[in-house]
Amino acid sequence: MLDQIVFYFFATLAVLSAVLVVTRRNIVQSAIFLITALLATAGIFLQLHAEFLFIVQVILYAGGIMVLFVFVIMLINLDTSLHQAQYNRQWWLGLLLALVVGAHLILAVAVGRSVLPFPEPAPATMLEPSTQIVGKTLFGEYMLPFEVASILLLVAMIGAVVMAKKKV
Repeated sequence: MLDQIVFYFFATLAVLSAVLVVTRRNIVQSAIFLITALLATAGIFLQLHAEFLFIVQVILYAGGIMVLFVFVIMLINLDTSLHQAQYNRQWWLGLLLALVVGAHLILAVAVGRSVLPFPEPAPATMLEPSTQIVGKTLFGEYMLPFEVASILLLVAMIGAVVMAKKKV
């Protein structure tokens, strides 16, 4: 019972935050709600015992990508973007398309449940620890590609610092 309450809390928080990301006119508020949606999704992953996905969601998306978004927001001149013309005359078309897509989604779920019955999910205690398997596979079979990717990222980071230093 508690698992369902926690899941519905994170799911509601994620959906409300996602809606607020799209509907807010202030870009900083949208970025904050996007962080909230990403963290709520990470909470769902943690509640489902997917620790690796939880850590990736928090570190990579809520951490790294959102820092990048915030830097871009800071670099954009918000004063000029506020005075530009807004093109929102066709909101009714967007609403109509959203209703059509929603109806298709509801129809697909209804037809899918009747055609493909879902089996009972496995209990969480019987699942193998996913983080250990990912770690053993990544640092065992795929050690060379992992090291090559890390060297490429290091070279790209050094190149970005050198290019930025020349412009200053």
